Amino acid sequence: MLLFGSLDAGGDTFLTIGAKAGLTSLAQDGFTALASVGGGYRSEHGAEGPRERYTVAAAAVAGYQWFFDWGVAAAYAGPEAATEMLVAGRDVHALPTRFGLRLHGEVWARPTDATLLQATAVAGSARDSLWARIAWGYRLYETYIGPEAALYTDTTGYAKWSLGLHATDFAVGRYSFRASAGVQSEAGRARARPYLTLSVWSPL
Repeated sequence: MLLFGSLDAGGDTFLTIGAKAGLTSLAQDGFTALASVGGGYRSEHGAEGPRERYTVAAAAVAGYQWFFDWGVAAAYAGPEAATEMLVAGRDVHALPTRFGLRLHGEVWARPTDATLLQATAVAGSARDSLWARIAWGYRLYETYIGPEAALYTDTTGYAKWSLGLHATDFAVGRYSFRASAGVQSEAGRARARPYLTLSVWSPL
């Protein structure tokens, strides 16, 4: 089993924790499952002015991972749920919990011994959301460093795009990390903002 967590901080903030388990070893072909729960908030402008949107989301997906000479590919599907609350001053409005289907695909490829290409896409019908990220890295010691780009959109009309640099797979003891930083542009905002992402994973 693998435990993981991530913190995304920028125009919005979101914290996720979860676990990955396989019927056999996670280091070989086989059926695997992912479960995650997370929460966060973002500032937005509604019809009556500025407000905060708080979100809690959870998902449990299952699928299969394939190991090749060049890397690993995986595909998952399963249920997801999301609940939100809008806060504008003293006005608090809880939205109904929504349920849907989540599709998750990812590729970790090593075109050469010294490079890494990683791509992930996650689509969910609970909030009609799509998140995608692609990154390339060159190995410096045991860490891959290079550019990354990501996008996110959902049913509220919110969208963001980010471009930055990442350092992936640097280890501290039994924990492995990925750190990213760059600039982020959001729909409806004239100026780009900085963002920071930190991910950690460790075998249980």
